[in-house]
Amino acid sequence: MSDDTDINTLRRILIENKKVAIVGLSADWSRPSNFVGKYLLEHGFEIYPVNPKYDEILDRPCYPDLKSIPEPVDIVDLFQRADRVMPFVEDAIEIGAKVVWMQLEIVNEEAATRARAAGLEVVMDRCIKIEYARLFGGLNTAGVNTGIISSQRPLIFNR
Repeated sequence: MSDDTDINTLRRILIENKKVAIVGLSADWSRPSNFVGKYLLEHGFEIYPVNPKYDEILDRPCYPDLKSIPEPVDIVDLFQRADRVMPFVEDAIEIGAKVVWMQLEIVNEEAATRARAAGLEVVMDRCIKIEYARLFGGLNTAGVNTGIISSQRPLIFNR
């Protein structure tokens, strides 16, 4: 697997690119994509939900596809199966995105090669939320410091 995942490259990508289109963002608060969108908003990113099922997610207008976003985006973050990413990569190229980011367990070498050939950077099999936390101080020895997930039992069970 070849991608742009060395620490310095990831840090630069996350510092320089603050407008993120999240393809497959779910309105369901329990879905990983929703955690990622909420986290990015809380850490200074502008997000653009892309999901034809919704009109709005996380108080942001939701777009049916990348080409419908009315302004330029920097990163296209893909919550899609590996075999479905190529059309989104083609759209990312068309809209002038700078980075294609494929979430955990998403690897498509053909799509990555296509994106790189068009001048985009590619990150595969990485979570943008985890990488930001790891590189900028939200990940510690106890895990991801979200304030939601904890090893502590809720008070209701400590009776």
